[in-house]
Amino acid sequence: MGKRTLKKTLITLTTVAVVGLGSTLFTGTTHAETVQELKTKQSEIQQDREALLAKLTDAEGQMADLLIELETLNEKIEELDAAMVENQKQMDKIKTSIADKESEIDALEEEIVKLEEAIEARFEILKERAVSYQQNGGEISYLEVIFGSKNFGDFISRVSAVNKITESDADLMKKQEEDKKAVEEKKTAVISKLDELKDMEVELEGVLALIDEQKAENESRKEELEMKQEDIIALKENLQLEDSQLASLEQDVKASLRAAIDPAPAVAVASATVGEADSSESGGKLEALSKKTSSARPAASGNISTAINAGFSHLGTPYVWAGKSPSGFDCSGFVSWAFAQAGISIPSSTSQLSSFGTKVSASNMQPGDIVFFNTYKTNGHVGIYLGGGKFIGAQNSTGLAVADMSSGYWAGKFNGHVRSVK
Repeated sequence: MGKRTLKKTLITLTTVAVVGLGSTLFTGTTHAETVQELKTKQSEIQQDREALLAKLTDAEGQMADLLIELETLNEKIEELDAAMVENQKQMDKIKTSIADKESEIDALEEEIVKLEEAIEARFEILKERAVSYQQNGGEISYLEVIFGSKNFGDFISRVSAVNKITESDADLMKKQEEDKKAVEEKKTAVISKLDELKDMEVELEGVLALIDEQKAENESRKEELEMKQEDIIALKENLQLEDSQLASLEQDVKASLRAAIDPAPAVAVASATVGEADSSESGGKLEALSKKTSSARPAASGNISTAINAGFSHLGTPYVWAGKSPSGFDCSGFVSWAFAQAGISIPSSTSQLSSFGTKVSASNMQPGDIVFFNTYKTNGHVGIYLGGGKFIGAQNSTGLAVADMSSGYWAGKFNGHVRSVK
């Protein structure tokens, strides 16, 4: 299960838990609760909401601390990324320099080999000349070259030539030896530089590894914080949902308190008409509850009257989440059930009911119209209009009851959205 799915599941479970709380506190009793019992429930709800507010405040504090730490971590990660880039550039330069020095050493070694070969060749030439000058048997010796001169001038020339050849060979060998020494010294310097570069390479490799390790630690911590952030967001949503549900329950209790202290006249009328048992029973109830209704639209038909009056014999039925029968109703379940008693099929959810039938203005609504209220959400509660500013519906605090929508709590929640199923 993904984190997002888990969060939705948590919210759903919380909703069920809150509804369960409402059922435990409010739907297990009837509309005949005492004022003291309602005041006790109101106090319990207020205490629960105060506890939720404290948890929300704590969650907000945790979120603020978490966001600061996340921002700090992001800055550190950015700094490490920049350091990694710069150090990698240095590493690339060092590797290039190492490759250049290794190529330079290879070239110097080849040069040294060539110089050694040249020195060796020159040495062989000198050796052969010395042997040639001094060997016997048909070959001219060094002295024969000198003493074979025809005159003194020729003698001087021959001596000079021999000396020049000898000195030239000697100078060449000396120069080659010096060149070899210079190349070897250069090779030694390059090797020293290469060793230095390799030491720098090892050091940079360690730096890059350390940066990578630090970044991995920060990324891991960032992931932990982001998961914690998801948890806190889910917790806040759950707490806000709980508070919304408790606020709705609190308003229901307040409405019940007002009704208990000063019962609405419509309830008394409804209770009186329930006891009537003649053939005009439905028409009598409708007439009593519709004195203030606009006459711009036709009066309710017989089927609509049946739907209007279907719930009077079940007043006080407890509120049950998703309930659709006299054993327990929720608001949309009751409306759907009531119209079903009149042979009229309509949806059983507030969202579907809000777009079902024909929209009419609140100033022109008549008994049998479906009226909507903004409670925990837009069009979150629904009931059947009775006329005279009253409606019948399944309230989660009092169960199925007649309530006043022209003043008090329900007047504040009525949003003017009205649908006619006729």
